[in-house]
Amino acid sequence: MTIFDSVLGPIEWVVAWLMVAFHQVFTAIGLPAASGLTWGPSIVGLTIVIRIVLIPLFVKQIHASRRMQLIQPEMQKIQKKYKGKTDPESRQAMTQETMGLYKRTGTNPFSSCLPILLQSPIFFALFRVLNNLAGIANGKIHPIGPLDATLAEQAQNSTIFGASLSSTFVHATDVNTKIVTVMLIVLMSASQFTSQRQLMMKNMPANAMDNPFGKQQKVLLYLMPLFFAFSGINFPIGVLLYWLTTNVWSMGQQFYTIRRMPAPGSLAEKALEARRLKSGKEHKKFTIPGLSHDSEPDEIQDSAINDAKPKSGQRQQPKRKKRGKPPGQGDGKPGLKEQPGAAPPAPADGDT
Repeated sequence: MTIFDSVLGPIEWVVAWLMVAFHQVFTAIGLPAASGLTWGPSIVGLTIVIRIVLIPLFVKQIHASRRMQLIQPEMQKIQKKYKGKTDPESRQAMTQETMGLYKRTGTNPFSSCLPILLQSPIFFALFRVLNNLAGIANGKIHPIGPLDATLAEQAQNSTIFGASLSSTFVHATDVNTKIVTVMLIVLMSASQFTSQRQLMMKNMPANAMDNPFGKQQKVLLYLMPLFFAFSGINFPIGVLLYWLTTNVWSMGQQFYTIRRMPAPGSLAEKALEARRLKSGKEHKKFTIPGLSHDSEPDEIQDSAINDAKPKSGQRQQPKRKKRGKPPGQGDGKPGLKEQPGAAPPAPADGDT
């Protein structure tokens, strides 16, 4: 047994147990046991359970992405400070300042990758379970948990639109299986692209697209769907169904998160603030303790500075301060002093 088998073995057992549990639920309500109507939804149910378990990590991913967006101005200051310096001392100092910024703001750049990294073993475990159905059915491979030879044969013979759950595009011999596989690959890639685009267009500030984090998101917007499109021809149909369900779940989860917890400075935050103002509720902005600059985006700060400046292009003259009368000054014209011994001014008509 290899290390790979040792790591995936327990996960395969959990995957098989969840699939069999959902299969028993669907057969209990009268659906046929050896049909895609039971094994296909079993994979969907397996996906939903896994995504529910990963919700706390998804929340951490959202907060990590927000923090990474808000600290980008500070990151750019550090990069500008050491720009062009390639000596070991400068590189070490830059690394220390960057790590200090992460520690001070509680930011972990790897937290945004946790849900994907934790789903990878489940993805490969489901891949191996589906690939081993034929071997378990004919007795060449030991049963995986509750997935015995009888259930494995039922799963092996079950089909979705005439295509077996364990079939792949590469090894398929019939046109129907290739068509179903291509349809699932297209839907999987399209849902992945839609999720990433929704995240970038609605939940990222405009100034965040010019920094390395934003550029990375732009690359992933087109790279990830292409990766799934080219690699999907090797995946069993059951795995493609799992990944499609994951993408659809992510789309709904992101829609809820963007609407309720948008990133600072994004279009979604402005929409949320407008809704809260309309309903009379106060909008609380997301801030990071330990961050030296304001949590609002640069464009908001710039507009506030511009509002404080004079509207006209002319220089405003300082106003002359009013000064009190010097002691002994009479009621004559300003600036004239009464001469000693001078006669008082003649009274005006009507004065007594």
